[in-house]
Amino acid sequence: MNKNLNIEEMLKLSQLLWEQNKENWSPMEPSYSKDFLLYLVEELGEVIAIIKKKGTDSIMEDKIIRERFIEEMGDVLMYYMDVLNRLKITAEEFSEIYIKKYEKNMNRNYEKEYKTYQI
Repeated sequence: MNKNLNIEEMLKLSQLLWEQNKENWSPMEPSYSKDFLLYLVEELGEVIAIIKKKGTDSIMEDKIIRERFIEEMGDVLMYYMDVLNRLKITAEEFSEIYIKKYEKNMNRNYEKEYKTYQI
């Protein structure tokens, strides 16, 4: 297996895992995407808990904490891929829109935009 996954590969892995467990898991249908976003948020909470309880220095220096942190980040990404799959968002579609947003952000003046929000 490629050790540097791309979006298309992650979507395929998500689909394969679902196919292996589809008898016990929610259908791969759009109506279940909200549930999987909630699972994603739950996993993100676990990521935040590690940062809060162990701190970033531990994530950088302690191999066991780092592996646990990365595992939880992986869970977040897995649920993200489940949402994309349930909404039939392809790797190409996602990449195209992601790049558009990236280019927009590269040309933004954040200081000017957010100046009105500063107190």
